[in-house]
Amino acid sequence: MVQKVIGILGGMGPQATLYLFEKIIRNTPAKCDQDHLRVIIDNNPKVPDRTRAILENGENPVPMMVKGAQTLIQAGADFILIPCISAHYFLDELNRKLSRPILSAFDAVAKRIVGDHPDIKTVGLLATNGTIQGGCFQKRLTKSGIQTQMPGEPYQRHIMSAIYEIKGDPTGLAHTENKTAIKLVAEHLIQNGCQGIIAGCTEIPLVLSPKDIDVPLFNPLLILAEAAIQEAKQVVPSCGGGPV
Repeated sequence: MVQKVIGILGGMGPQATLYLFEKIIRNTPAKCDQDHLRVIIDNNPKVPDRTRAILENGENPVPMMVKGAQTLIQAGADFILIPCISAHYFLDELNRKLSRPILSAFDAVAKRIVGDHPDIKTVGLLATNGTIQGGCFQKRLTKSGIQTQMPGEPYQRHIMSAIYEIKGDPTGLAHTENKTAIKLVAEHLIQNGCQGIIAGCTEIPLVLSPKDIDVPLFNPLLILAEAAIQEAKQVVPSCGGGPV
């Protein structure tokens, strides 16, 4: 069976790109190297800031994202993943310009909530200002009958500060402090009636795990990785393992 090739439009940010790739590897049923999926990554951290583009009329990231996606397609990618939730704001425009589809984390998360937790009707969204004010995630959830609560101030300011500190700390030395801040915001949303929390920025699952809160935590990158594996029609062929 011929499997589809996954393309990752990465660099937004580099840690999130690594995290998504790792989730694909760890969730692919494989008994040997050859059972894994082919993944092509374009890790370009020079893409302009997505939140600034959405909210502050900053430099448009779309041309550089299109160029990166076209590179992936030319290299053989059958579909593309973007490990940046804020970048999903531009998804419709990107899909119009490309010959291969981009899988939507918004769609994947909405389907997961409805499929696995049909009782959940209200979720809290931890995300960048760009994602929240862009409104695309909330609109997709509304289509599935799910209401979305945002942190509001001053809680949202704490989330933004933590996100950018995580981006700027590849060593992870400051993760404990940022985890505490994010957890407090999540608990605030839960106290206000949220039945689940969406880690709606790809830096958040780097520090916040399901065991940290008392309601389901939806990790878009993990869910997107699992959707990508399914899209690639992963099968486990019979092979002997052993040396490469």
